[in-house]
Amino acid sequence: MDTSPTPLPDPTALATTVAGLRARARTELAELVAFKSVADEAQFPKSECEAAARWVADALRAEGFADVAVLDTPDGTQSVYGYLAGPAGAPTVLLYAHYDVQPPLDEAAWVSPPFELTDRDGRWYGRGAADCKGGLIMHLTALRALKEHGGVPVNVKVIVEGSEEQGTGGLQAYAEAHPELLAADAIVIGDAGNFRLGLPTVTATLRGMTLVRVQVDTLEGNLHSGMFGGAAPDALAALIRVLDSLRAEDGSTTVEGLEADGVWDGLQYPEEDFRKDAKVLDGVSLIGSGTVADRLWARPAVTVLGIDCPPVVGATPSVHAGARALISLRVPPGMDAAEATKLLTAHLESAVPWNARVTTEQIGQGQPFRADTDSPAYTSMAEAMRVAYPGEEMQTAGMGGSIPLCNTLAALYPATEILLIGLSEPEAQIHAVNESVSPEELEALSLAEALFLTNYANSKG
Repeated sequence: MDTSPTPLPDPTALATTVAGLRARARTELAELVAFKSVADEAQFPKSECEAAARWVADALRAEGFADVAVLDTPDGTQSVYGYLAGPAGAPTVLLYAHYDVQPPLDEAAWVSPPFELTDRDGRWYGRGAADCKGGLIMHLTALRALKEHGGVPVNVKVIVEGSEEQGTGGLQAYAEAHPELLAADAIVIGDAGNFRLGLPTVTATLRGMTLVRVQVDTLEGNLHSGMFGGAAPDALAALIRVLDSLRAEDGSTTVEGLEADGVWDGLQYPEEDFRKDAKVLDGVSLIGSGTVADRLWARPAVTVLGIDCPPVVGATPSVHAGARALISLRVPPGMDAAEATKLLTAHLESAVPWNARVTTEQIGQGQPFRADTDSPAYTSMAEAMRVAYPGEEMQTAGMGGSIPLCNTLAALYPATEILLIGLSEPEAQIHAVNESVSPEELEALSLAEALFLTNYANSKG
């Protein structure tokens, strides 16, 4: 085995190369954003996701990846895999991103079309620009830059998921059935983000998530509210009672039996900054107790994602026979998502008033995650970020969102080092209307990843 150190590319020259790749990055990101790859056939045709998967596969082949495959995963979606051989004896690094995106929500609220990458105010706007199609472009840019400076110093595996946003576990199940496929010495998950634009950050913890659908039924059919209202049990009113029971007076999550007093002892999130990032209206209070960091990264949080009931326009004077809601529960590291699901389900069923009939159905689930920040990979990334972000030191933060695959990978490969970086800083407004990415952040993180791969190759030499 050749254990001689990998020559370090000149950082200034490498940065110049990355900057020169910006136009190509934008062109390719625009092509990717144009795919309406929402992994929900009820809203968007499956062909959009399939076309996006083919685009990813073609891009990997064009970069010299071997064994490129579009994987049919058990949940009916597709993930894309490829392998790029490095020098003999080099470590293997797995790079992750996902091409599926959230629905655009209210398209009329977008300043520019959600599936058309648009330049505005120094940012690139479009659904998936940051979360997480931009993550794939970041990986490709880093690898291309290295090729122009002596080559990629590690073996590279790339996996691009097609069902991350819906949380149905297709890639997790596939990985468990093919445990050799994603084995690596280190894994870079490109689906997180800097704590603040320009502040290099690795994400050390992720909250897990469970999705539960609850249905309440009281009548065989809707009734005239004038003739029956006041005595007939209204299913929508019953559901509202159930949903209200999930929060305390201050807005804290209250699921019977679920601990909600965790404390975050790392990087803090000033309330003033959070209010600005979240665009909280003047005079409106934040919810919950403890620090903002406690609430986001160390405690469970329930959210009502949607309610099936008649809209105001076209509503009739009726007592409703049935109503349902989709509920998300985020759970912090140290809390088992499966147990939290049981507690949430039991809470929903016990909170229904008037002996109304209630049914619950689990839709998706992912465990929380905590990384080992003392590993050599984190040292290599800190060195890389110090160069890519002059004058800044790498910060370690939590993230309130979920990436279910992380726990699967940690279980399959307990010795593997897992790092989370990405483009979803607060200004990106992921999952909301007018999602965007900073091209400067894309450049800086592409440079950081290129430097990391070289540093990591040397650390394992």
